[in-house]
Amino acid sequence: QVQLVQSGGGLVQPGGSLRLSCTGSGFNLDYYSFGWFRSAPGKEREVVSIMSSADGSTGYADSVKGRFTISRDKAKNTVYLQMNSLKPEDTAVYYCAAERRALATYHNGDYRSWGQGTQVTVSS
Repeated sequence: QVQLVQSGGGLVQPGGSLRLSCTGSGFNLDYYSFGWFRSAPGKEREVVSIMSSADGSTGYADSVKGRFTISRDKAKNTVYLQMNSLKPEDTAVYYCAAERRALATYHNGDYRSWGQGTQVTVSS
């Protein structure tokens, strides 16, 4: 059974940085593509970043390009989201998601396994 456990997050001032982790168990990360999504109050869940298992290619929402970086550590079966230059509008609950497929997608409906979510608050 695929399980994803998230860590990281918290309160940070504007311009600060945080790193989120998503550690998987019950599966080999090599065969799974990942996505990071976020949900803010009053807004629909939106994609933040994706990474494909086939070649490690990545994608980002326009709102986070140049500030966020997705990466993976196969030895630790973990995917990360490094978030720099954080803005108040980045405040949300962040979720990692995984699906056994070669190419990641930007659609949350394409992912069946989800982490528990972690709160990120950007405020002075």
